[in-house]
Amino acid sequence: MAIVTGSCRFGLWYVHVAWQDDLIYRVRFARVELPGPVPEEIRRYCAGLPADLTSLRSIATEGDSTSARIYRAVRTVPCGGTVTYGDIARIVGTAPRVVGSAMARNPTPIVVPCHRVVAKTGIGGFTPDLSIKEALLAMERRAPGPCASEKRGINR
Repeated sequence: MAIVTGSCRFGLWYVHVAWQDDLIYRVRFARVELPGPVPEEIRRYCAGLPADLTSLRSIATEGDSTSARIYRAVRTVPCGGTVTYGDIARIVGTAPRVVGSAMARNPTPIVVPCHRVVAKTGIGGFTPDLSIKEALLAMERRAPGPCASEKRGINR
């Protein structure tokens, strides 16, 4: 089966997804629509409906590179919760700047929920627009929202 591409809405943005079966190759936020389907769980999540993103695999978590280990650790952060770059760095055995760099290069945001990783002194960054990170976190904290079937995390 070929890699499929498509998009769904998240607020004023479109979420572009390249995927095959349950493996996600790329997720990007854009201002223009990309015709085609997206996995049901991503569509549900972006609509603020209960979704199980753990049912999807990310190309980013494959292998044993430092980045792959970082992405696997980030996938364990519960929906609605946050951790710091330093928290992830301690888990993986690296520096917070390395975690920040990996988050900036994350090929599959939402599936690897880099928006749940924040700075010790604030929200941190997010590409292409910090307002997306803020909106994702706000949506996850609303009840019932996409976290309805998942245990809520603890904000630090």
